[in-house]
Amino acid sequence: MSTNPINLAIRFLLEIAMLIALGLWGWHLDAGWLRYAAMIVVPLLAATLWGVFRIQNDPKPAPVEIPGTARLLLEWALFGLAILALFNTGHFLAGIVMGIVVKLHYIFSYDRTWAMLRNKPYMGFVK
Repeated sequence: MSTNPINLAIRFLLEIAMLIALGLWGWHLDAGWLRYAAMIVVPLLAATLWGVFRIQNDPKPAPVEIPGTARLLLEWALFGLAILALFNTGHFLAGIVMGIVVKLHYIFSYDRTWAMLRNKPYMGFVK
């Protein structure tokens, strides 16, 4: 189910929403010039972590391969931070909706999630 085009599109949109939420949170951290830096640095740091530390074949070779459980914890931590960022900036409904969609995404991606929990390579993207 993880390779279903609809699920992949939802995952992509969740990743974009995460970066936007973290940028919004960075904007609200300070009233001065630091807000501009935080608005860029916080999502950039999240995107770097997301893109560098991956499991094998998800969907291509990982720059830095980590165990599946570590990757799953990283994903949950970044999505959780984005949801908390939405709550912290007063966007409660957006945070609730994002939380529900993230949970549904991982439920529908049960094959990938289960492979990561067992520290097995996910073979769904390998052709």
